[in-house]
Amino acid sequence: MTFDKWFDEQSRLIKVILLLLPLVGWVVEILVRLSAFLRKNSGVNLVGLIIAIIGNWIFSVVDLIVLIVTGHLFLYE
Repeated sequence: MTFDKWFDEQSRLIKVILLLLPLVGWVVEILVRLSAFLRKNSGVNLVGLIIAIIGNWIFSVVDLIVLIVTGHLFLYE
């Protein structure tokens, strides 16, 4: 599963658009974090995945702001 690699290769504008769409943004966020966790087995990715599943839209807003400022998701390696 290399969905996280595909997401990282996209431009910042495409990433923002994907995260802005209501249900699509949450699904993309979960898939990117799950893919990164399965590929890297990082604790940071696991924490981000759990928070994204539980935190829904609140964490999505934080992710969107961090993505706009830094170019990557919050709690994502």
